[in-house]
Amino acid sequence: MNTTHRGRLGQIPIYLGKCFRSFLYMDDWKVLPMAAVIAGVVALVGCQYLFVTMEGTTTGAFALICVCIWNGMFNSIQVVCRERNIVKREHRSGMHISSYIIAHMIYQAFLCIFQTIITIFVCRAAGVHFPYDGVMTKWFLLDAGITLFLVTYSADMLSLMISSIVSTPTAAMTVVPFILIVQLVFSGTMFQLGDSVAFLSNLTISKWGMECICSIGNFNSLPMVSLWNQLFTYRNIEIAGEYPVKTITDYMINNDLRDPFMHAVGQYNAKAQYLPTKEHVMDCWAVLLIFALVYAIIAIIFLERIDRDKR
Repeated sequence: MNTTHRGRLGQIPIYLGKCFRSFLYMDDWKVLPMAAVIAGVVALVGCQYLFVTMEGTTTGAFALICVCIWNGMFNSIQVVCRERNIVKREHRSGMHISSYIIAHMIYQAFLCIFQTIITIFVCRAAGVHFPYDGVMTKWFLLDAGITLFLVTYSADMLSLMISSIVSTPTAAMTVVPFILIVQLVFSGTMFQLGDSVAFLSNLTISKWGMECICSIGNFNSLPMVSLWNQLFTYRNIEIAGEYPVKTITDYMINNDLRDPFMHAVGQYNAKAQYLPTKEHVMDCWAVLLIFALVYAIIAIIFLERIDRDKR
């Protein structure tokens, strides 16, 4: 395709149209039903108590973030490297790399928006409880939608960057598991990070996505049920002919103190990084957006050198 007569802005619609033709004719549309399947599985297995209890919110939010990162990573991990020779040829014919990447950014945003809508719809259909009031807007679903979109889009741009650096689809797919493991392990949610590596969590999409979801879900106001469940499990332990745990739990049940107890435990375990404030949510959104832009810029920088690539 000869694009020497067009400037950077003029080339964007050309490559954007090419992206949408790939969506229709190269089965790129399959990422949308796959997003529904993944969201359905995760919602049924890991999101039963999302935004209901602290433990359920931690598990459910982590599962949702995993869904978003998975969707984003596989949206674009092969889009550049699979046509690397075409990109090299068209670049020599006058294609602007920035126009090419911006077109992909717009197209991938389209995919991420629909994946976010599908994820939320499937979660609601699966019975996931969503609050009504939002932190940034009047509606929680809008806050959640923006958050999940930014997580998905940041992961998408990370994959676009990788696809622009590696030379083959095989190499790209080889890198994906490592990137996913880093995102999940260093999120600081499921694994306790030592002081020497804790700072690395600030560089992960998952960490900021978790903080944002838990903040808009008002994590710190939810009850923590694990301590009560543990007490109730051991209520039949006998000590010197007495059942002290049973006595305590029965007293709390009979006097309607169980729920206040779980809320008090929740307040004791509140986390500063999950404060439901507009400033904190805005910071999380800004970081995720910066990640996406930085990844896109790096993709442009590497592709600008494609003419010197001897791979």
